[in-house]
Amino acid sequence: MTYKALYEYGKKKLEEAGIEEASLDARLLLEYVCHTNRNELLVYGDKNRSEFEAQVYQMAIDRRAARIPLQHITGEQEFMGLRFRVNEHVLIPRQDTEILVEEAMRCLADGMRILDLCTGSGCILLSLLKYSNECEGIGIDISDKALLTARENASALQLDAVFLEGDLFAPLENYVSSKTKDRLFDIVVSNPPYIETEEIKVLMPEVREHEPLLALDGGEDGLSFYRKIIQKAPEYMRKGAHLFLEIGCKQGEAVRTLMQEAGFSQIQILKDYAGLDRVVFGMKA
Repeated sequence: MTYKALYEYGKKKLEEAGIEEASLDARLLLEYVCHTNRNELLVYGDKNRSEFEAQVYQMAIDRRAARIPLQHITGEQEFMGLRFRVNEHVLIPRQDTEILVEEAMRCLADGMRILDLCTGSGCILLSLLKYSNECEGIGIDISDKALLTARENASALQLDAVFLEGDLFAPLENYVSSKTKDRLFDIVVSNPPYIETEEIKVLMPEVREHEPLLALDGGEDGLSFYRKIIQKAPEYMRKGAHLFLEIGCKQGEAVRTLMQEAGFSQIQILKDYAGLDRVVFGMKA
């Protein structure tokens, strides 16, 4: 089959399966299988592909039609201009999370210490380390399988980061930095689980059935992790340090209130590219 014929096959099958971005996913999977780019489809659409490539592509399309996330098929996702390995053990990095990283970078100076809670793939922490100099980063997650993925991403990006297994701040009780001999941080970031438990039932199949429940379920009102993080974070922050939290689009005021009650100052709510609340951050007074 030709390059174009394979693409048309994939696009049609994904459309029939109700995939919202059928044409885009069909193209990206074809590029993944054939190790090409969009220009080759446009310029060399009549070029024949091997039978092996055709079979592998058809298998990939079948998996996507079964609502397996595109990123789980390709095994990677771009975030902050970097490539991250992803799988069923970590939340797939979203573009909206880049807002959290970009805002944290405004407060990030060389040599600072960064703590990333619920680190997952490590995309937030590793992006901050990649675009800074001589910073020390620690990522914490309760999932050992997620941490394995984070360590693989750190290795691929040639970054030195520490990943600890445990529930939020708990692993820090037995860890002291070899560089600073303390447990205090200049930047604390987190994209915690924030979806209300009942809402998980109505999520897209790609999310509900294939992304880790541990990374989604934020409790009855979606605020369970924010309460824990905001209450405990000041104990691990230097004076003037910043806490950055990604939030659900309806949680801005609730999280702002929690931070106010915990004594944080200069609290701000940032919107995402759709104009919805996405990040809340403040400073330890």
